[in-house]
Formats: sequence, C-alpha cells, structure tokens
Amino acid sequence: MPADPSHAEELLALYARAGFARVEPPVLQPADAFLDLSGEEMRRTMFITMDADGRELCLRPDLTLPVCRHYIADGAAQPRDFAYLGPVFRSDVPGGEFLQAGVESFGRLDREAADAELLALGLETAALWGVIDPTIRLGDAGLFATLLDALNLPPVWRRRLIKDFARSGDLGADLALLKQQPEAGGVTAHAGVLSALAGSDPAAARALVTDLLSIAGISTVGGRSVTEIAERFLEQAAPGDAEGLSSEKVAVIERYLAIAGTPDAAAAGLRALAEAAGLDLARALDAFESRTHFIAAQGIEPDRLSFAAAFGRPLDYYSGMVFELHENGEGEHRLGAPLVAGGRYDGLLGRLGAGEPVPAVGFAVWLGRLDAVEARL
Repeated sequence: MPADPSHAEELLALYARAGFARVEPPVLQPADAFLDLSGEEMRRTMFITMDADGRELCLRPDLTLPVCRHYIADGAAQPRDFAYLGPVFRSDVPGGEFLQAGVESFGRLDREAADAELLALGLETAALWGVIDPTIRLGDAGLFATLLDALNLPPVWRRRLIKDFARSGDLGADLALLKQQPEAGGVTAHAGVLSALAGSDPAAARALVTDLLSIAGISTVGGRSVTEIAERFLEQAAPGDAEGLSSEKVAVIERYLAIAGTPDAAAAGLRALAEAAGLDLARALDAFESRTHFIAAQGIEPDRLSFAAAFGRPLDYYSGMVFELHENGEGEHRLGAPLVAGGRYDGLLGRLGAGEPVPAVGFAVWLGRLDAVEARL
C-alpha cells in the first residue's frame, strides 16, 4: 500500500521542528555491515549484487546503517540529529520494497533524556495517523547484558545469550539446553574440532579452520566470511568456554526474563532479584528508573508502558532501551507488526568505523502500516 503523501510531508515537518535534518543516503550500499550487524532475519531478505571489483553491494534493506555511515563520513565530531524518508528493499514484502521513515540521534551524552525524547517523538509520529493510544512495548537489551556480566558467564555463553536475546525461541532453546546439560552443554556438536584447537597457536589454528572450510567448499554462512567463522571456532575453543552454566545461574536468568509490568513494578522486581542473587545491578537500575522519570517528564504516563525483561528486537546491534508501538486493537490486530520501533545502539558506530563509541538512539516508521491502521479508524 503506498503511503499517504500528505502524512509523509507532515512527518518530515514534525521532525524538522524537532531539530532533525533530513538526509537521503544512496540506495546502493556496501553489504558487509548489513550482513554482519543486522540480524539473520534481515540477511535472508536482502537483495545482494557485486561490483566490478568483487565487492558485495546491496539495495538498502533499512536506513539506520546508511544514516550512521553518513554521520561517520561527515566526521562524527558533534551531536547530530537526522531524519529520513525513502524506499527500502526486502524480498519478504510485496513488490520487494516499501517506504520507511525515521530518525537517528547521535552523540548525546544524556542518554536517558534522549531515550525519553525519542519515545515521545515516536508517539507524536503515530498520532499523525490518528493512533493516539498505541500499545507501548518496552525492553532493555543493555540491562540483560549487565545481568550476564554480573553472573560472570563464560564468554561463549555470554555472546550466545546476547545474540539470541531478541529471538525468544532461540533464547528459550539455549536455556532448555543448559537445564538438560548443566555445566556441560553448548558446544558438544563440535567437541572434536574444539578439543583439537584448544590451546594451540592462534595463527595456526585459524589457518586450519579456514582451510577445512575452504576444502569443504564453504565461502560464507549467513553472510559471515570463512575467516569470521574461524574466529568463532577459536573463541569457543578457549579454555573453560566449553562449559555450561550452573543451575543457580540458569535459574537467575529465567527469573529475570519472567519480570514484566509497568516500569515501576519491573524496577522493584529487578532490585529484589538482584538482592536475592547477590548481584550488583545498582547502576543499571538507577539509569532504568531515571529514564522512567524522563519519560514522565515528556507527559507520558509510565503506567501506559508495558515493560518486559525478555522483550528485545531482532537486530544484532541494540545495546539499551528498545521499544515498539503497536495498534491498540483486538483479535488479528492485537500486537501485529510494529508501527514505530527502535531503541539505543551505542556500540554500532564504532563497529562501522567511527574513531570511538558514539551514543546513538533512533527509530523507524512503517508508513504503509500506519495508513492501514488509519483506514480502519
């Protein structure tokens, strides 16, 4: 469904008033960052081609990474706010493309205030289509990472759980495996290879894995190069990393993931869990509660927010607050695809080549979905 052009213009005017300058990144983008950073779901839907020098290019499947690249190319030297509106291309939508809008805010050190302002702007966005009381889903990828750090997990399990956090089915499978094979599970499928690699010279081990994959005719898996796959094998072969987790640590993770409710109720539950488990989550929880206060200062009643500790978004780069706005409907319209969604991704610009980490938060808008909701109102 084509987006309503009048709403698109209203949207750009709203973002301009809020101080976001419009940018229009090229449609054709280097594919590497999308393959590495955007998650398996997006990888499977990308349109990929190759230039004359053999470099992989893609039709942009999303606009966050291209806007990040624009900011880096411009020097990444000061806080900047950008807005965008344009087509993105994915094989899982009719016609292979749709119109997407959004905003990205870079460099603000007042993270909790910036999070609250972006959430408020997202609500203003939905209101342009008459969606004035959407369901607001809230999560925090950074809080989950802080919990895993406090539990002092083996690096392999920390990385695996962080990666699977936004994919509830995968995370559930991880925990089920850990419960079935406490303190021994997770990498048994490759135990022979890992045992051979453990403690060996890193350069020689990397060459061995690379050669084995090449001999097997494997050039990429899920967008990852042979060298990247070899690095993962070496990481898993590190001493002590093939172990699982104690049943006590698995139980703490499960209790954490079960916490849900309003932000205030969730904060109380999280503090109780931290105290019972003897974990230091004070700094992260102080930031969590500070953000709730900033959200209230934006005129958003915190009781409207539905926080779930297990809620994440299926992109690999989120590092803090994540949110989605959904139609507040019943039946088939109850928690369908998000209308507006985004969050904080402080580590992404550094991974894209910025000289140092840059605080960043933003959201995307699906104009066609908002048009469809408006047509039902």
